[in-house]
Amino acid sequence: MAEGVVALLIAKLGFALAKEAATFGASLLCKEASALKGLFGEIREAKEELESMQAYLQGAERLKDTDETTGIFVNKVRGFAFEIEDVVDEFTYKLEDTHGGFTTKMKKMVKHIKAWRRLTLKLQDIKGRLQGADRRKVRYDMRGIDRGGCNNVQSRSADHSLNPPREEDLVGIEENKDKLMHWLVGDLEEQGSKIATIWGMGGVGKTTLVHHVYKAVKMDFAKYAWITVSSSYQVEDLLRQIATELGVAIGLADANRNLVEVIHNHLQGSEYLIVLDDVWHLDVWFKVRNAFPTESTSRFVITTRIQEVALLATKNCTIKLEPLERHHAWQLFCNEAFWNNEKKTCPDELQILAQMFLDKCGGLPIAIACVGRLLSCRHPTYSEWKSLYKELELQLSNNVILDVNAVLKVSLEDLPTDLKNCFLYCTMFPEDYLFQRRQVMRHWIASGFIKEAGNKTLDEVAEGYLNKLVNRSLLQVVERNRAGQVYRCRMHDILRVLALTKSEEESFCHVYNGLTPFSTKKTRRLSIQSTNVEQLAPLLCATSLRSLHVFESHLRIDSLEAFLKPFNLLSTLDLQGVQIKRLPKIVFNLFNLRFLGLRDTHIEYLPKEIGRLQNLEVLDAYNSMLSALPVQVATLRKLKYLYVVTIPAGADERVLTFEGIQVPKGIGNLTDLLALQLIEASSEVLFQLGYLTKMRSFSITKVRSGHWADLCGAIAKMVHLVHVTIHSLDQREVLQLESLCLPPTVSEVVIYAQLDQRVLPQFVSSSSKLINLTGLHLGWSKLDENSFACLLGLHGLVTLVLNKAYDGKELNFPATSLPKLKYLRIWDAPNLSRVTIKQRAMQNIVQLILTDCPELKHLPHGIEHLSTLEYLKLCDISEELTRKLQLNEESKECNEDWMKISHVRWVDFN
Repeated sequence: MAEGVVALLIAKLGFALAKEAATFGASLLCKEASALKGLFGEIREAKEELESMQAYLQGAERLKDTDETTGIFVNKVRGFAFEIEDVVDEFTYKLEDTHGGFTTKMKKMVKHIKAWRRLTLKLQDIKGRLQGADRRKVRYDMRGIDRGGCNNVQSRSADHSLNPPREEDLVGIEENKDKLMHWLVGDLEEQGSKIATIWGMGGVGKTTLVHHVYKAVKMDFAKYAWITVSSSYQVEDLLRQIATELGVAIGLADANRNLVEVIHNHLQGSEYLIVLDDVWHLDVWFKVRNAFPTESTSRFVITTRIQEVALLATKNCTIKLEPLERHHAWQLFCNEAFWNNEKKTCPDELQILAQMFLDKCGGLPIAIACVGRLLSCRHPTYSEWKSLYKELELQLSNNVILDVNAVLKVSLEDLPTDLKNCFLYCTMFPEDYLFQRRQVMRHWIASGFIKEAGNKTLDEVAEGYLNKLVNRSLLQVVERNRAGQVYRCRMHDILRVLALTKSEEESFCHVYNGLTPFSTKKTRRLSIQSTNVEQLAPLLCATSLRSLHVFESHLRIDSLEAFLKPFNLLSTLDLQGVQIKRLPKIVFNLFNLRFLGLRDTHIEYLPKEIGRLQNLEVLDAYNSMLSALPVQVATLRKLKYLYVVTIPAGADERVLTFEGIQVPKGIGNLTDLLALQLIEASSEVLFQLGYLTKMRSFSITKVRSGHWADLCGAIAKMVHLVHVTIHSLDQREVLQLESLCLPPTVSEVVIYAQLDQRVLPQFVSSSSKLINLTGLHLGWSKLDENSFACLLGLHGLVTLVLNKAYDGKELNFPATSLPKLKYLRIWDAPNLSRVTIKQRAMQNIVQLILTDCPELKHLPHGIEHLSTLEYLKLCDISEELTRKLQLNEESKECNEDWMKISHVRWVDFN
């Protein structure tokens, strides 16, 4: 991780140097200018030194566990990088500390001259020590000495052939075993090639499943080979391994091309089976596939942790392995913990503790097996097991449970630097915490982990990183939104323990819960999950902390203020959920702050001192008690994300009755804004919105018909807009949609207002050109049969929501209408009595919800045509239809209505 620290520091040094010209221009004293010149020179030299070292560190990171000299040097570099960062952050902090009158500023300037000289000398000292460490590293480098065991990935891989899975390990795989066997030998008489892929997180049982099937079917093939691929493979070594496993005689002088030819000739005309186990990169397949003749009958099985590798599969021949279901996890646990017990059953007095161990394992077979084996070596008594449970995390993090650590550690080692930083940041969240996509992306951006790449924005790059972590099976998706994006995800408990250990070793971040010892002084990021912070502050170094997350809602404001006092170099302060009504004054002296999180707090106002935070990029006050922003917010020119949404108590989430906030007139100064939610419309503010041309997500409420022209004019200038939400003042306000000109980048439109039915066709006609539009939410629209028919022209819609928006009696979906629609929700349609769905309409529908439709007396006519429908909800419908559906299980089989929806997996009604 030293290379990650250095990469972030180089970027930070670049930002500091970018201020050079402006700083000299503002300098009032010759002495200060001279001191600054020396300091900037040292910063520039430090940046050049670190850039030269960066490439070396990327390779050294992999060697540090097996080469002690390299490990010592890497740790030294990390320490020096932290020291340099302390200097740079103190420098930028003092540059921002220019508040007060003329006399105060002059006093500060005199103090700053001394500070610039002190920081210059400090950088010179660090540079000297860094160069000394570099010389010692060269002098005592021992990498040429053969110490054996260096290639731990391959040696671990080879171990599998010596330790094949036992029958008792094969729990919960029957369905997948049968499926894989069918793919491999179900149609062997047909010539041609087939690739099956098995993917999932490390330790989930991929190799165990495939090994069991391989053993059962390999004799059906004339030739077969099992190849374990390391994450750092060499093509020639891989080809040699394939040849050796196939029994091909090869010489040392054979080049790659000759190896390919030899293997190809050996397999020609034979039925053969090849397993490529633990593939990390797509190019593995593309570099070896020419060795395999395509005209022969061949079957390939690839196991991987990476989703894009799994996409190599033929048609639908891919299996994603998930953690074991509870009953299978219990069976495996008992098999391992009580292997020497004839019945393999858990004693009653240990049942509760056994379930607690099982919870820790999270369904991960390798963890269950290892913990079970560990317990099998202990006396089966409550006190013995209780003692081990308390030590379990320590056992994991200290490599006592070696198999788990070895399997999961390689996932972390394979990550690129930026991705590794993003992954380790997720350990800041509590165990089992469900973090939202945008939430974690904002933190990554504010922490400097995300850089714009080509035409991609920061948001797009960050979302790409999140998807990569999911596709590498390092994060688990809990929920996706209707556009198919990750909405909420979590980190597996076992993986989190190991990642947190790595984070703590390298001072990346620490978690304080008040229970486990806390001894480090140099941590850069801290997650507080306990109210007892008074005993924590003395254990920390005042200059070290950069990021603070508080996950304890009952933390007192005086405790928080006392804790924050020494840490004036903070760049992230996230107080999400802390029940305080005001911010401590000390917060407004955090001049380096880039992220201020007030989500779900009771903060009622922000003082004018908020204007002191000139480096602020993210202000997240979603669901706080704020009703207005001070005028000083308009001076925060680096602000990119401003979320200030109030959700009234008892609000109906279906209607999205959120309250907006009054923003200052100078909001147009914030030209870097990418997201602005949720503001109240006013004539002064609407005039300013046209300057916010970088906007990607925009929400506004209390819009009157008189505001409409100015609002449409402002939105027309937001050429990068992706999400837009517009709420009128009330349900009576009529908006003329034909004036709304949306950019082609828009993917989701939410409009709560009464719409002029006469101009709706014109709006739909223009919107049909929006090739990225996938979501439309309408409320209060007063649509009828004719106006709804216009919406059917939006062929790209994936989600359509009508909340208090439809007043017609019938709803018709003609053949081929809405071909991509997956989610349809209609709520509060008081007159709706009939829904007709023609064959081939909504051919991809997954979810259909009809709520508060009191006149609906029959199931939608033609619902049986919706073969893809998985979820049907009918709520607050007519009593007549409710009675038809309230049948016992026996009656359903011969009931006409239930027969129509027998293909739907979940039916919910009342």
